[in-house]
Amino acid sequence: MDEGPYFVLAVLGVIGTGVSAGVFCAFSTFVMRGLAALPPAQGVAAMNSINTAAVRPAFMSVFLGTAALAAVIAVVTLGLWPEEAAVELLLGSGLYLVGSFGVTVAANVPRNAALLRLEPGSAEAAERWPAYVREWTAWNHVRAVASAAAAVAYVLALT
Repeated sequence: MDEGPYFVLAVLGVIGTGVSAGVFCAFSTFVMRGLAALPPAQGVAAMNSINTAAVRPAFMSVFLGTAALAAVIAVVTLGLWPEEAAVELLLGSGLYLVGSFGVTVAANVPRNAALLRLEPGSAEAAERWPAYVREWTAWNHVRAVASAAAAVAYVLALT
């Protein structure tokens, strides 16, 4: 790929999707395991605190900014269809928009909202906590893999 607008967009795509993949991977590999090892009341309280803290400019600018960038890459690619790397650019955008952003909206955020409605020390929270951890982590694996695959697709677009 020649240096120019596509090159810059693809490099930014690699960075955004790669950072997102790293965050999701960290949660899947050790944060959720650590939270699951806590007594349910503590795990629920900690996860609710993490979910509240995540909605801050530092994370949201990467997460939402990468989604916006992926959408721009897809629209520009569909509109101009460059000679090189169109498939890789569209694949990277689709993986992030569906597998990371879409999964977050459809699977992780609703689970977070339901968890937030629970009183951490309640019997209901203790009963629901193991399923929350299992389901949330499974969907988070999808986000991690999709974000990493999107980064790879954008890297392939650069070669």
